[in-house]
Amino acid sequence: MARIALVTGGSRGIGAAISKALKAQGCTVVATYAGNDEAAAKFTEETGIKTYKWNVGDYDESKAGIEKVESEVGPIDIVVANAGITRDAPFHKMTPQQWNEVIDTNLTGVFNTVHPIWPGMRERKFGRVIVISSINGQKGQFAQVNYAATKAGDLGIVKSLAQEGARAGITANAICPGYIATEMVMAVPEKVRESIIGQIPAGRLGEPEEIARCVAFLASDDAGFINGSTISANGGQFFV
Repeated sequence: MARIALVTGGSRGIGAAISKALKAQGCTVVATYAGNDEAAAKFTEETGIKTYKWNVGDYDESKAGIEKVESEVGPIDIVVANAGITRDAPFHKMTPQQWNEVIDTNLTGVFNTVHPIWPGMRERKFGRVIVISSINGQKGQFAQVNYAATKAGDLGIVKSLAQEGARAGITANAICPGYIATEMVMAVPEKVRESIIGQIPAGRLGEPEEIARCVAFLASDDAGFINGSTISANGGQFFV
């Protein structure tokens, strides 16, 4: 029987690559999105992967959305907390709104996504929780105090969930991508992009599919003894 996987922010960028990789691995995949109806519809048309719209920063919305998914598709075995936003500004210019929006989506959003699914995983004695963190959660980044704080916090969530879930057959792991060739990165000025690439020993940006393959492995039965770990997929840019 195919595992059921939920990927938040799973219709675009890295999330879309993750959704496709899990489907190729034999999972029944559903993806969430926050606002771009047109992109979600196109993604479903192209892949056959169902999409559901809700704000991961809102617990009640997330809980209701997850209940709808499980009623229509079945119990969720694999959850990939990928949804994330940026609201960059130097700390002295950062507003409470910029701070709170990023915290709500990138950190509280992981709680809101995993918490409603966790009891079912414990009851069924199986689960895979995979959180997409970031290289900037490991090393920090100028003008990203809010983003770096959330992505570092995500690693703490994973380490704690790993200890709580292990005896129930649940693993929790994180992936910290470096700079990946997504629409957002490719949209920055060429000189800025060249500067970024100059900091990467591999001499190139990563591809979304390279992150997706990490997720597919952690979601598989082969990764059952990997728990509380972080995979750094950054081309050698930063070591932990």
